[in-house]
Amino acid sequence: MTAKSEPNARRAAIAVWVFAACFGLPAVPISLYLLQYRRLPWLGDLFPMYGGPWSASMAVPQLAATLWVFAALCLLVAFGGWLLWSGRRSGGILVLATLPIEAVFWYGYALPIPVILALLRVVFVAAAWSGLKRRK
Repeated sequence: MTAKSEPNARRAAIAVWVFAACFGLPAVPISLYLLQYRRLPWLGDLFPMYGGPWSASMAVPQLAATLWVFAALCLLVAFGGWLLWSGRRSGGILVLATLPIEAVFWYGYALPIPVILALLRVVFVAAAWSGLKRRK
């Protein structure tokens, strides 16, 4: 990894980890809450967490299952962030290739903030791309 690309790869990894920590980790306890109380918890009095088109159209067990799948996807993306932090091109490929799948979940849960983190991810991976190591 070159000196110029290293900070960008690490910035991309941080954007990935912020996303995974803020949206992937809470999915597990929220799914457990959903299964126990048959409704989503609210963020203050503002809105239901992970509420969106899916929460209105899916049964509770289905919605809980999607939250577990989303958490697993976020874990995979976090691993891609680790690869990026290590300067590996495979990390860049992983965190970019998962974006369309993640976007389906962002829509289903009505999550606008991950879009901003995804844009940062794309910009930083693109800036670091030439300095990322290929697998030998």
